[in-house]
Amino acid sequence: MPQVAVQINGKTYRMACDEGQEDHLLDLAKRFDKTITSLKGSFGEIGDQRLTVMAGIMVQDELVELKRKIAGMEAELAELHREADSGSQQAEIAAALTKTAERIEAVTRKLA
Repeated sequence: MPQVAVQINGKTYRMACDEGQEDHLLDLAKRFDKTITSLKGSFGEIGDQRLTVMAGIMVQDELVELKRKIAGMEAELAELHREADSGSQQAEIAAALTKTAERIEAVTRKLA
């Protein structure tokens, strides 16, 4: 199992990951470090543990919000499928499905 050295808040951490996931892990660590740096800029030196907890909560908040959006879009898509099955305005539904699929893909890219 490969190991990667990541930098978060000026400290180096060795982490294991699956084969081929090294760059992804480095990118995730870099994003998390940016969140920590942003919090430090806003609140100053408030302690590593508190910064880490605050950053983790912010990341979870963003994740929950994105999951809510995806669930709403999936419900919208399911409704459009039901309408399409009942034979209502095919062209409008196809356009709406395409637009919804594009929105779902955009949110999925954000999650990745």
